[in-house]
Amino acid sequence: MAAIARWFIRHRLVAVLLWVLALVGAGGAAVLAGSAYSNDYEVPGTESGRATALLDRGFHGLGGDTDTIVWHTERGSVRADAVQDRVAPMLEKVADLPGVAAVASPYGDGAAHGRVSEDGRTAYATVTFRDQADDIPVERAQALVDTAKAAGADGLQVELGGSAVALTEAPGGHLAEAVGVAVAAVVLFLAFGSLAASLLPIATALVSVGIAYSGIVLLGHLMTVADFAPMLGMLIGLGVGIDYALFIVTRHRKGLKRGLGVAEAAETAVATTGRAVVFAGATVCIALLGMLILRLSFLNGVALAASLTVVLTVAASVTLLPALLSLIGMRALSRRERRVLAERGPQPELPTGFAARWSAFVERHPKLLGAVAAVVMTVLALPTLSLHLGTSDQGNNPASATTRQAYDLLADGFGPGVNGPLTLVAGLDGADDRIALDRLPDALAATQGVASVSPVTYNGSGDTAFLTVVPDSSPQSKATSDLVDRLRQDVVPAAESGTSLDVHVGGITASYDDFAEIIVGKLPLFVGVVVALGCLLLLLAFRSLGIPLKAAVMNIAAVAAAFGIVVAIFQWGWGAELLGLGSAGPIEPFLPVIMVSVLFGLSMDYQVFLVSRMYEEWLETGDNRRAVRVGLAETSRVINSAAVIMISVFLAFVLSGDRVIAMFGIALAAAVALDAFVLRTLLVPALMHMLGGANWWLPRSLDRILPRISIEPPECRDAADARAKIPGQRVTAPATEENEDVRDIAG
Repeated sequence: MAAIARWFIRHRLVAVLLWVLALVGAGGAAVLAGSAYSNDYEVPGTESGRATALLDRGFHGLGGDTDTIVWHTERGSVRADAVQDRVAPMLEKVADLPGVAAVASPYGDGAAHGRVSEDGRTAYATVTFRDQADDIPVERAQALVDTAKAAGADGLQVELGGSAVALTEAPGGHLAEAVGVAVAAVVLFLAFGSLAASLLPIATALVSVGIAYSGIVLLGHLMTVADFAPMLGMLIGLGVGIDYALFIVTRHRKGLKRGLGVAEAAETAVATTGRAVVFAGATVCIALLGMLILRLSFLNGVALAASLTVVLTVAASVTLLPALLSLIGMRALSRRERRVLAERGPQPELPTGFAARWSAFVERHPKLLGAVAAVVMTVLALPTLSLHLGTSDQGNNPASATTRQAYDLLADGFGPGVNGPLTLVAGLDGADDRIALDRLPDALAATQGVASVSPVTYNGSGDTAFLTVVPDSSPQSKATSDLVDRLRQDVVPAAESGTSLDVHVGGITASYDDFAEIIVGKLPLFVGVVVALGCLLLLLAFRSLGIPLKAAVMNIAAVAAAFGIVVAIFQWGWGAELLGLGSAGPIEPFLPVIMVSVLFGLSMDYQVFLVSRMYEEWLETGDNRRAVRVGLAETSRVINSAAVIMISVFLAFVLSGDRVIAMFGIALAAAVALDAFVLRTLLVPALMHMLGGANWWLPRSLDRILPRISIEPPECRDAADARAKIPGQRVTAPATEENEDVRDIAG
């Protein structure tokens, strides 16, 4: 690491130019290529996936995205001439829009069945595009909205719903990122007192995240990448990027105050703290790439996109940052700090004040404080027990959105199930199959949970047919999921019996249920692999069995508590409408996997930065109490500052207007807050005090065969090796004046 830092410090202008060229080049390529995101939840081999493929093959385009135009009048009926005179021409214009395959209207000779409510005040038409929503340009979706909305007048409300329409409500601009960066800048300035030093972490994070964002755009042309992946990458990248740079800049400033030259201080910071940054980044990437073992294309793109962002932020922290530190010189210190340094000479930065007092307080009361922390984490994790994975739909959108209003109008006029009908698609082979299929609607109508059934529609060749089943419950209701199971296990097999009829149950609820089932089935393996790999890395770094085991338990606790908060807000609805997050609903099926990856990786960061300093002190002194006390006293302030920055960045993404991104933001902010202020500065040191020297125990046989990953300074390892050669005697390495002063104050 020292050699890398020296090269970039000596060639600082070249280093900055290379990063700027990379940013401009990647951005230009992304603009030229355009985006190609895809929210494809279909998993090959699932029944809902086969239904979609069969429908698209048999009806040549009806497998495209279906959207809804809803109109409602408070006075009179939608059948009134005045209403029809406004709506019918509008529907004709919609049918002529580019990309529209068909429009099913409740008016005219070929009026669609059941599209006018019983009270006659609400009606709807379905608009079928030729393509799936992911392949529909926003301009075409906006044209549909504008054309339909133009028919609205006094007393006539027109709203639209569907996946394509939702594209027009996607958040625009980068308000969330701007707010997060602004808050981070304020915190950094308060921490450093130097404008130049406070801008460097933000500059390195913005450059690396900017390149990563462009890379994710390009990645979308090579594989399936969800439309929220760039925003998720920015969320993670800004958080960890600013934090990693903060740790290195803090170490650099300490070096300057001890009298080191600018270049030497920057090189030392990268060679010491930079090691921990690389190691922490590696743990985050390993946790994220753990999603690849699920072998789901939808998650593969998210994993690679987020990992790319973390890799670039780490690279910028250990290459671009030292170059920038050498450019600003002594301005990394505030004017007051430079004046004091000039007048009094080098002075060690001692962990005085609250940090030192808190460290000593934890040492005196480890059992009490550990119990309090454990109770807090347990209480916050309790809501996780009621976690319900399912289809949060447009009924969960903010009340002002046209998709939410269309959803509510349909639910009020036709029942909640009309917002998520099930589509039964059949492959036919002969007259017997057709006869059996014609009997199926009666069986479906008599099934518990079914509100209505459409007539069977056959394609021109007669080898494919479909019918629509409207549940009497909403798409996100467990009752609808139960209906899907009932149809697949009882009703459909009975209709197929004795024939070659092949019926598949599809639709949005069926698709999400299939996806969730696969996710839940693979979740134990995924969590086990991520935890095992993280523990292995910590085992190699800290040469201890206790440290990785405690880290695994702490990380699982942080994940569980964060999920508890997400369930309370998004599933139970505690404050969701107040925060502009829409109404309560289930948690997206893919969220647990992504959140476990991200949260486990981020939780490792603070574990590494806290324990690495304790490990240095342990290697030098062999005194566990002093190692824990000094390590906590020296790192708690910077960890807390880093946590405040990361929490601010994550919470700012609630302003994005996207429910999924808001879930990520709140979950990550909660996890980081609990991790920094409860686990790492309270529960972890309390447990380490109680365990004593057992924290660092490793069987000698295992120690001999494990490869060494060094994240501690070489002099610490030399001290430990020297002490090991002298039985019964504690030998310390030549301690710096700073370390001696720290021990005096902390102890």
